[in-house]
Amino acid sequence: MKTEFVAHYFGPDKKPQTVRRHLEEAYDLAGMFAGKIGLSSMGSLAGLLHDVGKYSEHFQAYIRSAEGQMDPDAVIVDTKGLKGKIDHSTAGAQLVWNALRDKAPISRLVAQTVALCVASHHSGLLDCLSPDGRDKFSARIEKTKEKTHLDEVWEKVDREVLLKIDEFLQREECEGDLRSQLERLFQGEESREVREFYVGLLVRYLFSALIDADRLSSAGRIDTNTGITEGGLQWPPLIDLLERYISGIEQRNWVDELRTEISLACLKFASRDKGLYKLTVPTGGGKTISSLRFGLHHAVRHGMERLVYVIPYTSIIDQNAAIARAILERTNVAGSVPVVLEHHSNLTPGKETWQSRLLAENWDARVIFTTTVQFLEALFSGGTRDVRRMHNLANAVIIFDEIQTLPVKTVHLFNNAVNFLVKQCGSTVVFCTATQPLLDAVDPRKGAARLAERPEMAPRPDYLFKALRRVDVLDERQIGGWTDEEVVQRICSEAKDAGSTLAIVNTKAAARALFDLCRARVGITFHLSTNMCPVHRMEIIGKIKDIMAVENHGPLVCVSTQLIEAGVDVDFGAVIRYMAGLDSVGQAAGRCNRNGRRLSGKVLIVNPSNESLDNLADIALGRDIAARVLEEYRQTPGSFDDDLLSPKAMERYYRYYFFKRAGEMAYRVTSKDIGHGDDLLSLLSVNPASINAYTRVNKSAPCVPLRQSFESAGRVFKVIDAPTEGVIVPYGERGREIIAELCAVADIKRARQLLREAQRYSVNLYAHELKRLSIYETKRGSGIFYLDERHYSTDLGVVLDSTGPLVFLNG
Repeated sequence: MKTEFVAHYFGPDKKPQTVRRHLEEAYDLAGMFAGKIGLSSMGSLAGLLHDVGKYSEHFQAYIRSAEGQMDPDAVIVDTKGLKGKIDHSTAGAQLVWNALRDKAPISRLVAQTVALCVASHHSGLLDCLSPDGRDKFSARIEKTKEKTHLDEVWEKVDREVLLKIDEFLQREECEGDLRSQLERLFQGEESREVREFYVGLLVRYLFSALIDADRLSSAGRIDTNTGITEGGLQWPPLIDLLERYISGIEQRNWVDELRTEISLACLKFASRDKGLYKLTVPTGGGKTISSLRFGLHHAVRHGMERLVYVIPYTSIIDQNAAIARAILERTNVAGSVPVVLEHHSNLTPGKETWQSRLLAENWDARVIFTTTVQFLEALFSGGTRDVRRMHNLANAVIIFDEIQTLPVKTVHLFNNAVNFLVKQCGSTVVFCTATQPLLDAVDPRKGAARLAERPEMAPRPDYLFKALRRVDVLDERQIGGWTDEEVVQRICSEAKDAGSTLAIVNTKAAARALFDLCRARVGITFHLSTNMCPVHRMEIIGKIKDIMAVENHGPLVCVSTQLIEAGVDVDFGAVIRYMAGLDSVGQAAGRCNRNGRRLSGKVLIVNPSNESLDNLADIALGRDIAARVLEEYRQTPGSFDDDLLSPKAMERYYRYYFFKRAGEMAYRVTSKDIGHGDDLLSLLSVNPASINAYTRVNKSAPCVPLRQSFESAGRVFKVIDAPTEGVIVPYGERGREIIAELCAVADIKRARQLLREAQRYSVNLYAHELKRLSIYETKRGSGIFYLDERHYSTDLGVVLDSTGPLVFLNG
């Protein structure tokens, strides 16, 4: 009787999946995913090879013992001691490397690329050369056959799998595909550093295709996760819903007329070829609907697979995703296929189990709203959890809302990645903001954004900024700064005169302090910060809108951190902004007289006397650069079109700001990080320090074509310097119900649904905050945590001090 080699057991019923079936499914999926960039052959080969090591008796004894599936007379294996120690990934890497390494240079590059992906599929991409110069790829590929079971595997592999592998190794389809893609990739005037960076991204893309294919197959999700890209949900019904919604928008005043003009311009622009574009529209100009209109029409015109919104703050995701969902899910056009996916939390556990694979998001939906952090981690973080999403950025419309918030240290990495997505992956990218940074004007040798010809989507941006000017910006800074008491007095005064005042500060501590002082004097006072979960923030914003919709509602005050100033649709009579970058001032102004209901709104810039920005270097530097522009404006306002928020003023600000920070844009790392000073752009491209270290020891250059330090770069990469953990909070009845159900749920499909919803009831917290809070795991080993109810306030969100008695939901 033929031996059945098992790759996985999954689900509560321990359903077996044979190695042959798993490899063939990975072959199909990885080939399809990699085929989007013309590398179907390499994806298919990687899929066939990645788990051939599971044909060894050593692995079979381990997995059967681990799952309690051993024959009664078999020897039981110590699975606990062997977990993670049985090498089943190197054999496939050795097969392709040994077969192709001594052929032409392009064959050697194919061999290393596929071998690296196969060998790395449980750990994350390995270093080819480590920062200290060790050839870690060769060390891995030269492991003894006794440890990798290569000869045994080659004898036992299913004949059907063996024939497919041999066919790939004999013909030169992989070489031809890679050669043509490299020729396409190297068209242009990029430096050698940028070109090698592109090669690294190509490797990571292939790795993404393999990882997602492997995880989908091993989790039994083949049938439910490939329908969208194969026509399960078409664009025309969604476009019809959007156009019907737009046709019903009431034209109330001149602001609405200008929004309509912008929307029509975006519709017309959708017929353009794929490329990298800008949508520069003043705050309140209707970017959300206009960009959605462009995205859907552009996608259907070019046969694109998805529309991805990348947004800096969850507060904007809450609002924009709600708008998109209200429009696109008004009728059941999709059946059971989700239309809009929000993915903005790190609730998904990092450790790989069959349950966590089912819970992970791979961005397989038509319209996706995610964060800048999640986007950048898909492209640059280590491990395997985030990279699986990268291939779903191909053949997509990707809109970066509020692009000015991009972390400066990632500018060159980001620019090169965006250029790669447009040039190699057939995607269209849009930089969308009222305060457009100069990403195309940075050092091209390290990576500048390559905008398309005539890239501006908006009609006459200079005219729009003048036409949509609805506020007067007043520089109210004073020597010695403003005390909290003086700020509160001004807040109350403006609220009395204008009906409502929004005060935006730079820290959560300052927001809480002003809120406590204001609510003792103004009956209607609200607080907003990222210590509140998305549902909580949206409900507060909804209450503010409801109150302001009533005439003669009485003075209203909202004290907020900067989360409110980018894209949140609120309309205050006056705004007071603590001194920050000019881009922040411009965004804050967008919350004042937003809908043009007053002749003019008032935006006051104040400098607090007691503010500490020691841990907020970006804000501190932006504040200092803005102060320079403010002084120049006082002297020659005409050179800024007599408007502190004009495109000329923003261009001046960004030229100063980027010049000051040019040395940081390649993501600098220190000797503490990798053993010597360097930057991630270098580690992920030409990697000269590692090559020099290797050469000093070996007296010759490395013999491998790929020399990047992928693993080291991924380990160091962090979008925000102090990483946070997502914790579910018991806000409202629904928040408590989600926690209780997650503590008890056994059905994985239901658990995945709950986790999607739980993202909107979660708060991201720093490590030092977590140490001071009472948090619990929903189930032992799940990696999903929730907050004790006594640490959540309906006014402030998460509070480090207790607000009530202990409530333990996981009984």
